[in-house]
Amino acid sequence: MPSPAGLRFRAAGPGDAHAIAALHADSWQRHYRGAFSDAFLDNDAAGYLLPLWTGRLASPKPRARTILAEIDGAVVGLAHTLLGEHPAWGSLLDNLHVAHGLKRQGAGTRLLALTGREVVNWSPSSGLYLWVLEQNSDARAFYAARGGACVERAEVPPPGGDPARLNGKPMGLRYAWRDPSKLLPG
Repeated sequence: MPSPAGLRFRAAGPGDAHAIAALHADSWQRHYRGAFSDAFLDNDAAGYLLPLWTGRLASPKPRARTILAEIDGAVVGLAHTLLGEHPAWGSLLDNLHVAHGLKRQGAGTRLLALTGREVVNWSPSSGLYLWVLEQNSDARAFYAARGGACVERAEVPPPGGDPARLNGKPMGLRYAWRDPSKLLPG
């Protein structure tokens, strides 16, 4: 699938925190409704995510990788990975978000492939995994179409540990790639 014209990829830096937090909040507001409380999504999500991303980018963990997709200097996608996060499952793709207007145009596939490249370069024997909300059927289909296998189901922890930010007990699904090199272009 061809990527949108002008799409570029680069590593994130501290100056990207605001743009990343805004993209991340928009993604949550569109896809986490029903699992996260409306009050949190509408009033607190951006405020919760900005300090999170500011901290992540100001003092990145040595094995953290944040890749951005941009068009004309505007952040339109991100993939944040923690290499070697789990002894059995490998590296954690903690966030993968693409601007709503660019869905199904290849940006997410490219971000996932670039993530696979980072994992393989770090440790060719590492697996890759992520958690996705069970209700997010579009994301589940995206990961499955790219070879991800659903291997586990668990309750979603509340953002910031505050149970009031959730609606009931939403479930998350762990998708895994035992061999992330299969995400790389042929």
